[in-house]
Amino acid sequence: MPNHKDYFNHIQGLLDNLINKENDHIEQAIDYLFTATKNKRNIFVFGASHAGIISEELTYRAGGLATINPIFDASMMLNNVPVTHTSKMERLEGYGTVIAEKTPFSEGDVLIAHSVSGRNTVMIDLVLEAKKQGVHVIAITNLTYSKQVKSRHPSGQNLYEIADLVIDNHGDKGDAAIKFDGMNQKVGPTSTVIGATLVNAMVVGLTSKLLEHNMEVPILHSANVDGGDEHNRTIFKSYKSNIFYL
Repeated sequence: MPNHKDYFNHIQGLLDNLINKENDHIEQAIDYLFTATKNKRNIFVFGASHAGIISEELTYRAGGLATINPIFDASMMLNNVPVTHTSKMERLEGYGTVIAEKTPFSEGDVLIAHSVSGRNTVMIDLVLEAKKQGVHVIAITNLTYSKQVKSRHPSGQNLYEIADLVIDNHGDKGDAAIKFDGMNQKVGPTSTVIGATLVNAMVVGLTSKLLEHNMEVPILHSANVDGGDEHNRTIFKSYKSNIFYL
């Protein structure tokens, strides 16, 4: 019978797949982020419900890039009661367009779009509107899963079909990974740990590339270490034109 070690082993296998099979795409994503940073363009990240945890991971984080802007929407956060409201909202036609219209997208910006199935309307609407404004879209999704489910968007497209660059998280259909006899539903979702590893690796890669070009890197310090608040205030002031979450 499977146990907790099987989950650790499964995650390790997915991480190996990520670096072995997606490294070229990860390097392309880093290039997108580098070009945007060099040209003083903006970086955004969006996901709905649990996919939005990746947006939180990248926001105001010690060791994180100060210029990554989350696109948060209260209707799709997990503090909703009932939480099932989030599922209804991410399927609501036109709502992603509304979110995009209040987001300060401009040509040359980058959007990291995280959706495991890539099928829901809010993500497709938001991405299509962003692309109209000249935003480059990096999709983090599950290709095996997404290719087996029908789009909920009127266009019939899933996220991987409209993004400029696609990074496959190589997870299972339905996200959970560990199968127990007598249970129809697998246990142990994988997209959050894989997604968080991926986006933090992208930040590390971007930092390396910026330093190679003798460029400043706006990395935040922990607010719980001496001098952290002062350091962060300096960054916020220097990069105020690229930060929208303050």
